[in-house]
Amino acid sequence: MKIHPMWAAYPTLAPELTATLDLIESQIQPQNQPVATALLSMINAGGKLLRPAYCLLFSQFKPVDRKKMIALAAAVESLHTATLVHDDIIDKSPTRRGLPTIAAQFGPDVAVYAGDYLFVVCFKLIAHWASDLRSVQQDGASMERLLNGELSQMARRYNQAITIDDYLNQVSGKTGQLFALAAFIGAYESDNTLRFAKTCEKIGMDIGIAFQLLDDILDYTSTAETMGKPVHEDIRQGVYSAPLILAMRQDPAAFAPYLTKEGAATDADLAAVVALVATHNGVASAQALAADYTQRALAGLAKLPDQPARTTLIRLTTQLLNRKS
Repeated sequence: MKIHPMWAAYPTLAPELTATLDLIESQIQPQNQPVATALLSMINAGGKLLRPAYCLLFSQFKPVDRKKMIALAAAVESLHTATLVHDDIIDKSPTRRGLPTIAAQFGPDVAVYAGDYLFVVCFKLIAHWASDLRSVQQDGASMERLLNGELSQMARRYNQAITIDDYLNQVSGKTGQLFALAAFIGAYESDNTLRFAKTCEKIGMDIGIAFQLLDDILDYTSTAETMGKPVHEDIRQGVYSAPLILAMRQDPAAFAPYLTKEGAATDADLAAVVALVATHNGVASAQALAADYTQRALAGLAKLPDQPARTTLIRLTTQLLNRKS
């Protein structure tokens, strides 16, 4: 199975990521062909595999069974993909990674079952390969935090009073938690101390928050073609991200006429909101916040043991958090 071209620059990591995808594919054996077809189409859609990559890299500070770590990385990616499938159903997203979503291609019923099946794959792999209950507990707690992040976002839809702290709490659950889980599992399951694993978990959280901030910034500075998905759709759905929140803080009254409840914004309203975000420096303010979390992540990585894994982690994180698409 092919992996994203970005991993050609990481020749020691690329084979393990290929093995991770192959393992996930081998685990997809539902007794329903549409579900199997839908899942395989999603797995082959060209995702970057960032979370399993971090899991594998954080596991390199001590010698460990690589087959075990590939399986645990596959569990992390299965969980991530399951959340994407369900997100696309809720958001009614037509595309992801430049291709039709499972819901758009096969219908919401198949998509629900496909996402559920990936949760099963995740827990089967964790249960089989985890060294003790700590990793199982960590996985369960991460799923709870992830869901709470989604529920928090849902509760604040169309809420123009949302604060940047509200937003950061949401993305800590939605995005940060999976990066944190990947880092923790990689560190803990390679026979490091719990304290070291918790340090890596915190670094993973900072990486995930910075990643989401940058993703939300790109929604204002990029195009649907380069992003592989529609831009500004969050505004239509009442999901307000950092650039908009930070801009609204400067002049709430200017935004109010264009942010009506239940997605009533027209194309003209949407264009007006985007223009106001630019006028009130929302993107620049969000970039400053993203830079802060990026520096936190890099500073944390710099304190890890001086090994090749640290060098690779710093290189990957710098590349990831300075991307343009």
